[in-house]
Amino acid sequence: MRAGGLLGLKTFRHGVHPPEAKDETRDLPIRRFPFAPLLVVPLVQHLGRPSLPVVREGEEVLRGQPIARPDGFVSVAMHAPATGVVRRIALTPSISGRMVPGVYLEPRPGSTQEVMDGTPCPPDASPEEIVTAIQEAGVVGLGGAAFPTHVKLAIPEDRRCDTLLLNGAECEPYLTTDHRVMLEQRDDVFTGIRYLLRVTGAERAIVAVEANKRDAAEHLEKGLPADLPVSVEVLRVKYPQGAEKMLISALLGREVPSGGLPLDAGALCVNVATAAEIGRLLPHGRGIQERVITVTGPAVRDRGNYRIPIGTPLRFLLDHVGTADDVGRVFLGGPMMGAAAPSLDVPITKGTSGVVAFTDAEAERTHRHVYPCIRCGYCVDACPMFLNPQQLGQLAAGQEYGAMADEHHLMDCFECGSCSFVCPSHIPLVQRFRVAKAAVRKAAAKAPA
Repeated sequence: MRAGGLLGLKTFRHGVHPPEAKDETRDLPIRRFPFAPLLVVPLVQHLGRPSLPVVREGEEVLRGQPIARPDGFVSVAMHAPATGVVRRIALTPSISGRMVPGVYLEPRPGSTQEVMDGTPCPPDASPEEIVTAIQEAGVVGLGGAAFPTHVKLAIPEDRRCDTLLLNGAECEPYLTTDHRVMLEQRDDVFTGIRYLLRVTGAERAIVAVEANKRDAAEHLEKGLPADLPVSVEVLRVKYPQGAEKMLISALLGREVPSGGLPLDAGALCVNVATAAEIGRLLPHGRGIQERVITVTGPAVRDRGNYRIPIGTPLRFLLDHVGTADDVGRVFLGGPMMGAAAPSLDVPITKGTSGVVAFTDAEAERTHRHVYPCIRCGYCVDACPMFLNPQQLGQLAAGQEYGAMADEHHLMDCFECGSCSFVCPSHIPLVQRFRVAKAAVRKAAAKAPA
C-alpha cells in the first residue's frame, strides 16, 4: 500500500487535496487565553468510562489539583483548570449533543493561577510507573480522538512495537496547533519521546511532518538529541496523511490488517502534541488543565493559536476573539473530521484541536442539494482504505447494515470524509456510515455472548 510521492516524498495511495486554509494562523505564535467567569469541566472527555468527581460543591481548589479520578483502566483523571470554587456538579452539554456530568468551577479573580505540582515521574521510571503517571495526568490523544494514551501504551505481552511514530502531519484543513507546538515546544516533544520509548520498548522513533511545515521539520532536526534514536521524515501534503494506517504505510511500507491495530504492524502512533504534553507534565507531576487550540475560520476576527483552559465555554471563546454577525456554523476540530457544535454552551475539552467558525454564506455551501449517485467512481479513487463508498452508501440507504459490515468492511472506514469531499452528487456518505456503524455496534451488544 506504500507509494512514492511528489519529488520523492513518501505518501500513501488515494486520498484527496482539500484547500489547506492554514496561511492565516501558521505563523502566529501560541497566546495564552483568559479565564472565563465560569469554567465547565465535563467528566466525559475521553473514550471509556467517565471520571468520578473527588471534590464537593463549595470546595476551594487549586489550579492543577485533581478534581476527578479514573473509573477503571479505560478512564483518566481530571484536573482543575483554574484556582477557584466548585459551584456545582451537574449535567452539562457536550459535543455529542447529550448531557454529561461536569464540574462547574468559578475562577478566583485575584489568584496568581500558579499550577499545582504533584509527584514527578522521571523518564527512567519503570514502564508501569510511566503508564500510571500518564493516566493520572489525564493525558488523552490530543489530535482529536481523545483515546486514553495510557491504554494505547499498555502493550500486550504477545505484541511488539519496534517503531514509534510521532504524528505531526496535521493534514486537517485550518488547524495549525501541532505546527506551532513543534516550533515552540521542541524540548517537550523530545522529552515526551523519551517517556514513550521507555514504555513501548521501541527501537526508534520517527517524527512525521508534512511538507507544508518544513520550518517545523528543520527546527526539530536541528535540536535532535544525540542520545535519542529519533529521526524526522517529511511527507507529501495529502489528506488524510495523518491517519495512523496512512502513516504506517507511507513511512514503514507496512499494512495494518483489516480489523487490526497499528501494533499488528509493529508500530505505535502518538500525536506530537500528546508527546509534548507528556514531556511537559510528567517531570512536574502535573495534569492537563489547558491545551493549544487553533481558533480560525472566515467568521473569526482575531484568529490564532491559543493555550485555552479546559472547560472554557465556546460562547466565551468566540466573544473574546470576535466574530462576524452572520456566524452560520462552528466546528470543533477541522471541517473534514470535526463536528459541528450543537450549542455555544459546549465547553472546550481535551479533544478539541480547533474551533473553526464559518459565516452563513460559507455554511450554505455545505448544505447543497443531494442528487442520485451517478456511479462516477470518484469516491472509490479517493478512499485511502480501498473500500467502495458508493456501494456502502447504497447499502446504507437500504439499511442493510449487516451486509455493510460482514461483506464490505464497513468497520475499516475511519470516517475521514474523503468520499464525501469528492462526491459530485453531494451525498453525505460519512454520515450514512456513522449511522450504519452505530446500528452494527448496537446489534453486536445485543447479541448473545
